[in-house]
Amino acid sequence: MKQKADIFLVLFLLFIPFSLFSQQQKKDSPGIKYGDNSKAGKYLSTRGIKMYYEIYGKGQPLLMIHGNGGSIKNFKYQLPYFEKYYKVIAVDSRAQGRSTDTGDSLNYEMMADDFNALLDSLHIDSAYVIGWSDGGINGLLLSIRHPGKVKKLAITGANLTPDLSVLDASIPDFFTQYKAIISAQKQDANSKNAYKLLHMMEIEPNIPLSDLHKIKCPALVIGGDHDAIKPVHTLQIYENIPQAYLWILPASGHGTLQRYKDDFNRTVHNFFTQPYKKITWMDFDE
Repeated sequence: MKQKADIFLVLFLLFIPFSLFSQQQKKDSPGIKYGDNSKAGKYLSTRGIKMYYEIYGKGQPLLMIHGNGGSIKNFKYQLPYFEKYYKVIAVDSRAQGRSTDTGDSLNYEMMADDFNALLDSLHIDSAYVIGWSDGGINGLLLSIRHPGKVKKLAITGANLTPDLSVLDASIPDFFTQYKAIISAQKQDANSKNAYKLLHMMEIEPNIPLSDLHKIKCPALVIGGDHDAIKPVHTLQIYENIPQAYLWILPASGHGTLQRYKDDFNRTVHNFFTQPYKKITWMDFDE
């Protein structure tokens, strides 16, 4: 029984929150149904998939990338705020949300290249990027693989490796057991995609620290002090990006942009609009 309880604890921390948050959309947002808006939604056929995205607002482009198993709906606290200042492109990553993917494999590099293709299709040479969890990994890889495509990057809850050493000590290695559960289900498109997503989390990402040195855009690296990703690992990401700020939020787990939604929105917007300034220990308020 304890083993099963541990498995479901992990799912709650790393996977289920995104899908549960999506399901609560109908209860919490009586207005625009983000992620299910026929007026704002479009599909792009690219790289063997059909990618669903929605566009809101006007101004400088801002790409929002959700976490593993999630969708556009996960940004319901961000979209109403940021669409007042930016042209927001919210996207369902391949094999998630409304985006379809019939392939057998899945990795973060593929998704980063998908987002590059989406921006190209919209004739956007560069954009601001917000990435949550897997979306943060995608944001890092987009910045690395497509230099110049990202104006500024704000990521929360990202990791560079699937090694359990970077995860909270209470999270066991559940991937093999959960894959067996999914495999036992009917192999329809949804269960196949769930299997691919969990398998990807088991073996990826694998981003060397040296690759972070290639990121030329300013970055705001965010995490919770009780995040599933250890703060020391978030610190490591920050330390290896040349132009970076660090923000660790107190009394917060993986859902920093939910728990501190107002602070998150204002701080990220301020980061996007202000020039990057190198800070030293001698800096004081004037």
